Amino acid sequence: MSKLRNRWMGLLLAGGLGLFITGCDRANEPEPADENELITTVSLKFTQQGSATTQTFTFRDTDGDGGQVPSRFDNISLKANTTYTLTIDLLDESKSPATNLTSEIQEKKDEHLLVYTANPASLLTYTYGDVDGRNFPIGLAGTARTGAAGTGKLTVRLRHQPPVNGVAVKNGTVAPGSDDINIDFNLTVQ
Repeated sequence: MSKLRNRWMGLLLAGGLGLFITGCDRANEPEPADENELITTVSLKFTQQGSATTQTFTFRDTDGDGGQVPSRFDNISLKANTTYTLTIDLLDESKSPATNLTSEIQEKKDEHLLVYTANPASLLTYTYGDVDGRNFPIGLAGTARTGAAGTGKLTVRLRHQPPVNGVAVKNGTVAPGSDDINIDFNLTVQ
């Protein structure tokens, strides 16, 4: 009888030790990754400073990356040597009703960075008009200043930069994180 009891005690002890070790391993595992947003629609709103004239240029791909080609992909056309207020609207239209992701990004501003890059750089320069809680840029609103006439691309990137293991990684650069969107609009300045 004591052999049987010793055997049971040994099994219980081994099982408890196994649970303890497994529990310790889980404590050392990194937190699950914060998933990227599904953004199907990007609308850029350029409002010429000193006027109420707003031009909206939209990219729409309701089934997301891959699959069908975008159902709308506007070319951007702006006046040369002009200053615009630039705002952006981001939607997930893959579901009904559509989800407004602009407000979600505003809420999680410490984890997101919008980057606007003109190629060639002389076509347009962007100045951030908003910052997060740590004084890093966000890019939901800012100023775009066009240069001399020409054609090229305006790349719009939304960098998703969530904390890693509870430590903030957003540092005001594009380096940390991954792209939620990365779109090249055709840009004409005339």
